[in-house]
Amino acid sequence: MPSRSKRAFFGDYVFVVDENVYDPAEDSFLFAENLDVKEGERVLDMGTGCGILGIIAGEKASEVIAVDVSPYAVHCAKENALLNNARSKMSFVQGDLFAPISEKATFTLILFNAPYLSVEESEPTSWVSRAWSGGATGREVIDRFINESVTYLKERGRLLLLQSTIAGLEETLMSFKKRSMSGKVIAECSVPFFEKIVLLEAEAAQ
Repeated sequence: MPSRSKRAFFGDYVFVVDENVYDPAEDSFLFAENLDVKEGERVLDMGTGCGILGIIAGEKASEVIAVDVSPYAVHCAKENALLNNARSKMSFVQGDLFAPISEKATFTLILFNAPYLSVEESEPTSWVSRAWSGGATGREVIDRFINESVTYLKERGRLLLLQSTIAGLEETLMSFKKRSMSGKVIAECSVPFFEKIVLLEAEAAQ
């Protein structure tokens, strides 16, 4: 039976979202509204979902590599890149965080709308739930991402990471500091059931 889909909109962009893929919500739009991509940057869009951030980044980036653990998300992002005339700048890879990325690859900007909800079950039960499940503390994926990301950043490269304050804002800032990265909150909004969702920027050392 074919999967169902719906549409999401941001500015002039249109995204078709498969039922097995995370539907852009307040967190996605907060990120998109504050997405600062410099001309010619090489961008890694981690956890691309329907492709919203990578496609927007493609306006100025020289190249965007979009990664997602879900095969449904990778297929969906490819289709949306075609729909929004962004396919020529984008590559798509299925895999868990940095696992499918060459150890020699480096980027000037890495984007991640991280899974940040704390959940009781040990393993997510669907592809969509993997998009928001952050383990028992909400930090399982965030910590892995920060630990591994430094290897893939160029000098003065940047991370943009979105999470909930419930998942531990100070812990994230401290993780950046331990890796000689300067981190700060650049945007935030209050949403039901969370204290706030925040977009953080961290810059690698020179």
